[in-house]
Parts: sequence; C-alpha cells; structure tokens
Amino acid sequence: MKKDIKLMLSLPIFSWALYDFSNTIFSANIVTLFFPQFVTEQLGTDPVTEQISSTWIAYSASIAALLLIVLSPVYGVYIDRTNRKKKWVVIFSMVVFLCTFCMGYFYENPVEGTFHGVPITFLIIIILFTIAKFMYNSSLVFYDAMMPDLTAKEHYSVISGFGVALGYMGTLFGVISIMMFVGTNDAGETFIPTAILFLLFSLPLFMFTSDKKRQSVKQNSMRTGYKGIIETYQLAKTKPAIYIFLIVYFFLNDALATAISMMQPYATTVVGFTSDQFIMIFMAATVFSIIGAFVFGYIAKHIGSLKALHYVGLVLMIALMLASLPLPKESFYICAILFGIAMGSIWVISRTLIIELSPPEHVGQFFGLFSMSGKLSAVLGPFIYGTITLLLKDYGPLASRIAILSLFIMALLAYVLHFKVIKAAQEV
Repeated sequence: MKKDIKLMLSLPIFSWALYDFSNTIFSANIVTLFFPQFVTEQLGTDPVTEQISSTWIAYSASIAALLLIVLSPVYGVYIDRTNRKKKWVVIFSMVVFLCTFCMGYFYENPVEGTFHGVPITFLIIIILFTIAKFMYNSSLVFYDAMMPDLTAKEHYSVISGFGVALGYMGTLFGVISIMMFVGTNDAGETFIPTAILFLLFSLPLFMFTSDKKRQSVKQNSMRTGYKGIIETYQLAKTKPAIYIFLIVYFFLNDALATAISMMQPYATTVVGFTSDQFIMIFMAATVFSIIGAFVFGYIAKHIGSLKALHYVGLVLMIALMLASLPLPKESFYICAILFGIAMGSIWVISRTLIIELSPPEHVGQFFGLFSMSGKLSAVLGPFIYGTITLLLKDYGPLASRIAILSLFIMALLAYVLHFKVIKAAQEV
C-alpha cells in the first residue's frame, strides 16, 4: 500500500492523473450540467419542448462522437509510430479551453438574428460545444495511451483507478467552485469560469510529463493511418478476447455516455428535480464514482479486471432499470449512487483491460480501436435517445423513460457478451 501511495504521488504520475481532475471539470460542468441546462433554458420548459431540448443535446453529442470516429484510427496508428502523445493532449486541450471560453463570450455578447427560426447565438454555442466535446474526446485517446510510459504493467489498474478517482474529485471541486463564485441560476455564466479551471489543472501535465523517446517513422498520412487501423481490426479478429471486449465496451459505453449526456434533462424534466437539486444528486453520484474507482481498481487487481467487469455491469443495469420506472422521486438518489459506482469503475477497468489484452507493440493501435468502438457507440446511443424523444415528444416524459430503457437493453447485451470475453481470455 505504501509503495502504491508513493507511486501515485510521484510528480509525473500525479501530474498525469491531475489531467483526469481537469478534464472531468469540463465533462461535468459543461457536458453533464450546464450546457444541457442552457439548452433547456433557451428552448422552454413545456412537456413537448423539453423533449426537443433533449434531442438537441443528444444530437450534438452524436456529431462530436462521429467526428472522433473519422480520426481515431489515425490517432492510434500515429501513437504507435511516433510515441508523441503529450504534444497532442496539449493542443486538443487548448482548443477545448478556447471553445468553452468563446461559448461564454457569445452568451454574454449575443449575435442578433435567427437562422430558420433558431437564434444565431444559440447555434454558435451549439457548434462551439460540439467542437469542444470532440477535442476533449480526442485528447483522451492520447492521454490514456500515456499510461504505459509512466509505470510497469502490474501498476496499471492502481494508477488508472487513482486517475479516475482524482478526476471525480475534480468534478466536485469544479461544481462547488461554480456554486460558490458564480451560481447556477444562469447556465451561460458558468462557461468561462469552467474554461479557466480546465486550463489551470491541465498545466501540470503540460509541464511535468514526457513521452518515452522512440525513433519516428515517416509516412503518417491519412491513408496510411486507415490502412493501419484496418490491419489492427484484422489483428483483433485473430485475438477473440480483445475483439469481443471491444464489442462489450461498445454497448457499455453506449449506455454510459448517453446517460451522462442526458442525466440533467432527464432528472429535471422527467423526475421533477430543480436544477439546483440535480446538482446535489450529481455530486452524490460523483462521490460514489470516486469510491467505485478506488474500490474496483483494487478489486480488479486482486480478482482480475474481467471478473470485476461482471459486477460493474450488474450495477449499471440495476441503475438504468430503476431510472426508467415511474418510482417515487426519492428513489432516483439510489439510481444516482449506483450509476456513480458504475461510472467510476467502468473506465478504470476498461482502459486497464485494453493494456492487459493488447500485444505490447500494438497498445496504441488498440487504444485507437478502443476509442473508435466507444465513440461509435457514443454516436449511436445519443442518436437513438434523441430520436426516441423527438418521435415520441407528444407523450411528454414517457418518451424519455422509453429512451432510458433503450440504454438498459444495451447494457444487458454487454453483460451477456462479457462472459465470452472471459472464456476467450482463458483459452489464450
């Protein structure tokens, strides 16, 4: 235990993990809390427009994920050929900062006029959010792939858990800071402070981490990158454990990423919480994400990541099923706690499994494939959710309950398939 603590507090690893602290400030404040609140404030709060606002939020998330799908194959091949990861984490992070800052600027300095009946300022902020979310997701491909440069393989689950747990501590810090110094009544006013916090806590990674030196290989063209990812996909098909796991992760991330994006509008428009009440629910979920990340990091270390995934899948399915039912309002706190545990744990286990199941010389490529699998699901999940709420908007809250139930079905498919991953891994 002392060795683990000393490892986690070493300057390079702590600086790396602190980026989890930074990026979850953006993810929580913008993706989960205040951008959805901004959209619902702009579009109105009657039962029909509430469902339409969910569609705007879901579709913008889908577009950001679709952009990542186009480029993630190139990212993975580029990492393996050059080992240049930190440089791109810095570049993508700066774009996230600038877009988020500009969201706040245009909110405070609106552009007059409309486009097909939609305010131009609203459209500009939607576009900036989509770019910021795409760049944020892009940075995580390179960030996750930095882990093998930091420590030996046997410590991956511990520092992965430390990073995720520290990240959700960043979530609490970010939300509390906004509540104390800005307030939550006007969502648009939170954009610029969040951008500054994101940049501030990204700086240690910028300054105190480095990539291992590796001889650069030329011919990193788009065509070469896609050829490489096709080869990686073909390689994955020859290794059933990681191939099936990528499918499992597809369905798990479908449920998880969509639920994160839609949690705020669902809790406020369907369950009936106010925006301030939802922030308290979200903070409770975050606390249990921290607990889940630490606990499952050690559980994975002792019983194996694949077995730990079994229990995480069960927790997620229970949370989604309870959320879809018209239960008393207070029961949503139980859903939030269970979802928090699953949210923190899945990311710890998933990125550890990629490293454990991948051939060492192809870790970067499999991280690219891993990201593509996750982001493909992040296109499909919000698109399905948004389409359900759009088509069934006249049914009010029932539309969102059916949309949440679709996420449970995705999680169930992942749970069934993960047994095949265990079987395949045992046969290796």
